[in-house]
Amino acid sequence: MTAAAVSRQTGEGSAPAGADELLAFLDREPAGQVSNSVYETGRLVSDAPWLGGHGKRLAYLLARQGSDGSWGPPGGYALVPTASAVEALLAELVRGGPTGPAATSGPELPAAAVRGLAALAQRLAAGTAMPDTPAADLIVPALADRIGAHLRQLDGGYGPALPTVDRWRIDTVNALLATDRPMPSKLWHAYEVLGPAAARRADVAPIDGAVGASPAATAAWLGHRRTADPAARAYLDAVVARHGGPVPCCTPITTFERSWAVATLVRVGLPITPPPGLVAQLTAALGPTGAATGPGLPTDADTTSATLYALAGLGRPVDPVSLLHYDLGSHFCTWQGEDGQSVTTNAHVLEALGWHVRHTRDGAERYGTRVTGLAGWLRDSQQSDGRWTDRWHASPYYATCCAALALAGHAPADVADPAVDRATDWVLATQRDDGGWGRWSTTVEETAYAVQVLLGPGRPLRPQVRAAVARALEPLHTEPAEHPPLWHDKDLYAPLLIVRAAVLAARYLALAITDSTHGSGPIPRQQGADQGMITTA
Repeated sequence: MTAAAVSRQTGEGSAPAGADELLAFLDREPAGQVSNSVYETGRLVSDAPWLGGHGKRLAYLLARQGSDGSWGPPGGYALVPTASAVEALLAELVRGGPTGPAATSGPELPAAAVRGLAALAQRLAAGTAMPDTPAADLIVPALADRIGAHLRQLDGGYGPALPTVDRWRIDTVNALLATDRPMPSKLWHAYEVLGPAAARRADVAPIDGAVGASPAATAAWLGHRRTADPAARAYLDAVVARHGGPVPCCTPITTFERSWAVATLVRVGLPITPPPGLVAQLTAALGPTGAATGPGLPTDADTTSATLYALAGLGRPVDPVSLLHYDLGSHFCTWQGEDGQSVTTNAHVLEALGWHVRHTRDGAERYGTRVTGLAGWLRDSQQSDGRWTDRWHASPYYATCCAALALAGHAPADVADPAVDRATDWVLATQRDDGGWGRWSTTVEETAYAVQVLLGPGRPLRPQVRAAVARALEPLHTEPAEHPPLWHDKDLYAPLLIVRAAVLAARYLALAITDSTHGSGPIPRQQGADQGMITTA
């Protein structure tokens, strides 16, 4: 589904009306609305030509190629989708030859492969930095190997061999796979690029038909089976049918999508009445170590925090003790064994614990120390210009929004106020000439995050802020045909209803300051999760 279709089905009028329509849509479509992925689609072209919609996937790859021959956003973000698309096109040429199935695309497919290979080689030769996206250091070397094998089979004519790619990580993982040692379940999300040892692992199996909540992983796993797996095949057929041939990186995303959307709406005090089934599903998603984004993925602190905060805002709080599973002392990991750290995960943990510190009888005693420490960690993670950046989103506006709102709502004033002031100054300084905000160009999503920073709870409504929000109204009310993918998975993607919730929340806040009674005083503290505006059916 496109962004425009989501806008039509979730209301183009007032923010409250749009919010209720969005919640109804979440309830009707539990798999979630996610943009299609060049990377994941390329893996199905290569590994599952037997799956329905193969021709549509090829056409999608050809249509998505950029003018420079690459696929995806600028810089390092192009490495993973470009490697996948190039390998997929070469695999099709190897299968079909000059007169086989690939010939249905005429000269377009070989030409696209040549241009893509040149673009990939140029980036690798230039030492383009690998993005901090899941499994990138496994994907690129694995696909480089396959591309090399295809070029040898095609016997020239498509370009030179690729430059050498660092294989340390993938060689280490494949060596571990050949042992009896248990492996983290998050690894199966990228099963499709693992070596033959993965196919011999007994601990890899579909959950609800999906391996690692990934069409590519599921297709590769199914290709390694000697016998059919009806549930896995049904999962793939259903994903293809929902998305029209191309596929997303991760599906279903039921808990992730619902928790993020609801948390976004209640954070700004939008009055909503969620369907009872939605509330029940979020409650049931929480186990001893929290909630997971999708079937076959590990539970994580980010999804857990968003789910806890959403339920608290809906008047159904659940003790956040599951979050202590991720407590590293200084901060919280997204999951155990995480390489690196996440600002936005810790911002969401601060909100979830902070709510209980404020609103439950023993919350301050149990979680107050962790809230204070975590607020200091977030403050210290802020960059010198006032922004935050994060490993789960390409845009600093998302990370800055998460951190600034968490601090403003749940940190001591001496920690929150200076940090949020710096964030506000950075947002004001980076507004574009068209009134919007964006890393590469203005987007309605990033403009929504910027507006939420400017209109955070308890902040003084400075004249510069009022003027900036007034300039942002036009881009904030744009209804794009597509939302640019900015969220991190194996390649970038857009969770359409989560983005829609962010836009509705920002419009709601922007509308509030048009009330002249607010004058230049502090913006009223956002209600919802903190003051019980929410009702449940």
